[in-house]
Amino acid sequence: MSKYFLYARKSTDVEDKQVLSIEAQLSELRSLAQREGLEIAAEFIEKQSAKTPGRPRFNEMAERIQRGEAQGVVCWKLDRLGRNPVDNGQVSWLLQQGAIQHIQTPEHSYYSKDSVLLMAVEFGMATQYVRDLAYNTLRGLKAKARRGEYPGPARLGYINNPHTKRHDVDRRKAPLVVRAFELYAENGSRLEDIAAFLYDKGIHTGSRSGSDGGRRWSKDRVRRMLTATFYYGDFEYAGEIHHGTHTPIVSKTLFDKVQRVLEMRGRKQKAKKEAQVLCRLLQCGECGCSITAEKQKGHIYYRCTRKRGPCTEPYIREEVLEVQLDNLLSRFVLPQEWAKELLSMTDQDELEAHSVAAASVQALRARVADKTAR
Repeated sequence: MSKYFLYARKSTDVEDKQVLSIEAQLSELRSLAQREGLEIAAEFIEKQSAKTPGRPRFNEMAERIQRGEAQGVVCWKLDRLGRNPVDNGQVSWLLQQGAIQHIQTPEHSYYSKDSVLLMAVEFGMATQYVRDLAYNTLRGLKAKARRGEYPGPARLGYINNPHTKRHDVDRRKAPLVVRAFELYAENGSRLEDIAAFLYDKGIHTGSRSGSDGGRRWSKDRVRRMLTATFYYGDFEYAGEIHHGTHTPIVSKTLFDKVQRVLEMRGRKQKAKKEAQVLCRLLQCGECGCSITAEKQKGHIYYRCTRKRGPCTEPYIREEVLEVQLDNLLSRFVLPQEWAKELLSMTDQDELEAHSVAAASVQALRARVADKTAR
């Protein structure tokens, strides 16, 4: 007697987005198997979208089918098995090769001896549904952005209003955002200082979800906040700039002042890095990474950037590194006798060049004089 695998899947954990939940699928499919007299060897439950390949439970079921542990599949609909061409093709191939002899749904039975046209049409409809859904979702988000409604999660200082589907000002956190802009605009605080200020006020990496013990924001995250045009009323989406309908919490004047400070500090940092010319000439001898330099207690130290992982090479002072370079380059000094000979050859070439140039000038003058006389 053939054995069957029962497969139940839904795309997300949000119940109201599913036509039939996992529990309902299991109940219906178990009743179906009992009515049809199908022996269920194992049940596979997956809570993951099928729009892309890579579902672990589906792949495990396919591998076990190829090992002969079951010859049939019971599922709610074919689109539960796949909504992408890769998984669809795998199911069709297993059915055509006889590894899967029978697929049973509440509405239809599919056998290996049947024409593949019906299954191809149903799988194609499932794939097209995913593509249309993605396109329609993107179109809807673009339309929302053009209406001035930011199509994304609320930024710090705002909250998502579940009734209006818009972003309302968070009266507790918005003043903290404004103060962060003001502190940086005064040009007396670094990005790390802004992160520390927010951390002291309860804004950390876990603050959005309400967890405790989070870490401080990184400098890049603080910079993204300080450069977000959303705070003065505009936002960018899909390459377009839109004027938002949300309430700005930072004035355009304050925002522009912060940008000037960021630009000024960026130029200073860049100029400081360019001053250490050895960083562009040398690499770490152990791991091959580039080297960097920093000034500590009046001295410049060079070290490996360690971008490829741990490296045991220690810091080295610029003076010591210069001595090592001098010793290295001293082995390539030209011998004195060679230098004298080359200098003599250079002087001779220079005399010959002057002589040739003088002769050429004299010949040209003669030709000019001859044409003038005529």
